[in-house]
Amino acid sequence: MFKPNALIPELSVSDINRSLNFYLNILFFKLEYQRKTDKFALISLNDSQIMIEEINGFWESGILEYPFGRGINFQISVENIDELYENIKNHEYKIKIEMQENWYKANDILIGQKEFLIMDPDGYLLRFAENLGERECEIDLIS
Repeated sequence: MFKPNALIPELSVSDINRSLNFYLNILFFKLEYQRKTDKFALISLNDSQIMIEEINGFWESGILEYPFGRGINFQISVENIDELYENIKNHEYKIKIEMQENWYKANDILIGQKEFLIMDPDGYLLRFAENLGERECEIDLIS
């Protein structure tokens, strides 16, 4: 049974069919449900959930122009980042930041991620990340 997360971003999209094709066929999201007459869908990938709805004049706080996702990126945790990355490449979809390994300081530890960044068809930034675990942080004299 589908259980919605406590926080689910809803993205206004210019073409619901183009977005559904992108998210479902290129990014391996699952269609949880949709309301075709409203041009709305709720999709998921592992524990991540996103709502997408074709622009309807109701939810906008200002003029929407490409890229819609200015100022935000959505990190989406995945278990097999290499498979997803290869599928995106096979569809010849543009990668904004190529696959890389990054370690981020969190208090006294480093949290590792293998990650890459793409933009969806409307310009929302999507950062896919696979957990690499944690390691001790070297002494940082400059904090």
